[in-house]
Amino acid sequence: MSLLTHVLACLFGMGSWVAINGMWVELPLVVPEIPEGWYLPSYLTVLIQMANVGPLFITLMHRFRPGTLDERPVVYGIVALGIVATFLLAFFWKHTVTVGGSVHSVALLVLSFLLSVVDCTSSVTFLPFMMRLRPQYLTTYFVGEGLSGLVPALVALIQGVGVVQCQNGTSADWGNSVMNNSSLGDGSDLKAVYQPAKFSTQVFFMFLSAMMIVCLAAFVLLNHHPAVARERKNDLYYSGHIGTDKTEQGLSLHAQTPEQKPMISPLEVRREPRSAFGRGTYSREEVVFIFVVLAWVNALTNAVLPSVQSYSCLPYGNKAYHLAATMAAVSNPVACFIAMFIPIRSLVFMGCLTVFGTGFGAYIMAMAALSPCPLLVYSASGTVAIVLAWILFVLSLSYVKVIIGVILRDEGHSALVWCGAVVQLGSMVGAISMFPLVSVYGIFKSGDACNTKCPM
Repeated sequence: MSLLTHVLACLFGMGSWVAINGMWVELPLVVPEIPEGWYLPSYLTVLIQMANVGPLFITLMHRFRPGTLDERPVVYGIVALGIVATFLLAFFWKHTVTVGGSVHSVALLVLSFLLSVVDCTSSVTFLPFMMRLRPQYLTTYFVGEGLSGLVPALVALIQGVGVVQCQNGTSADWGNSVMNNSSLGDGSDLKAVYQPAKFSTQVFFMFLSAMMIVCLAAFVLLNHHPAVARERKNDLYYSGHIGTDKTEQGLSLHAQTPEQKPMISPLEVRREPRSAFGRGTYSREEVVFIFVVLAWVNALTNAVLPSVQSYSCLPYGNKAYHLAATMAAVSNPVACFIAMFIPIRSLVFMGCLTVFGTGFGAYIMAMAALSPCPLLVYSASGTVAIVLAWILFVLSLSYVKVIIGVILRDEGHSALVWCGAVVQLGSMVGAISMFPLVSVYGIFKSGDACNTKCPM
């Protein structure tokens, strides 16, 4: 294996969701400067779901016109669009236009929609492209995809996004505050005030544009660098007309070995497909199970739990919130590294790990529902519990996502296309389910780190 190819695959994966992830972590600095205020997250959620028109088109093309769509021109197009959109965002994100008598950040919303199209479409184009490389590089790609959330979060942490200081209401800088005020029972009045950032939002968006340029450069080298060409699989393998070699057999969950069936060779087993999906390695019931788990895991990790992260963590304090958010972002690429060296592809283990991660997700959701007074709110053990829950939730379910990706990669090009489509479908269902609960009915209540009092 080539170290250069691993690095390029990682950098390529980092470009998959870096733009939208960057938008989310920068919200505390963007929101005070625009007329939409804290309604912007709700708008972003809707825009991201509208952007699924891109994956839908790609999936339908593969379904009804198989073999006619080459991912490479699409990848070049969407990455170039991401570079231009993030660059323009750096200069026009504060510009407003009067529409229907109301002032709106039209440029910000339009460019956010374009970035959503880029990132959503990457799910059904980046993964199928990885079929052109050896299977080992797919896990490296997932590491990069995990870093697409971690790197913007770390840069935002350095920038000082979301650092809050409690100040007396009479001396606080009211213009910088974006949190509600409430009076304490003892008559004191504190204000939660965001501290000035170390560098501007414009610089941050320029950084995102640079990240997209790095992604484009990595993609160009993956296509044209001689060292990568030696690692690329031949066209026969890519087309699925020949069997896998011994190394690739080990990547398949149900790959039959001579020890399991000593009288039957692996090639003879493959002549009897268990279903019409991919290479027929799995039965129809197993395929349905894999895709249901994939949709469920992505709904939880990409939409359901992120929408309540602040509600679950802020009651324990601002430090708990930032620690949980940062460690959760770190857990994603860590899970990919674990999957690289310990790839357990048992469907039973996958199901148990999904239940394990869902259990921690249920705890997080319960604490969010109890906000602003969750369990152990004034205890250090409560802070440890919520941070640990976020780490184990992301770690376990991210591992499941990577293993499913590797399994489907063994099933061929079309399987990875459907993998990306189901990822987006699960995320969309999760977002649509949570939007009315969070933004319409207001079931979850924010905790004020400076003023909220709970019974002991």
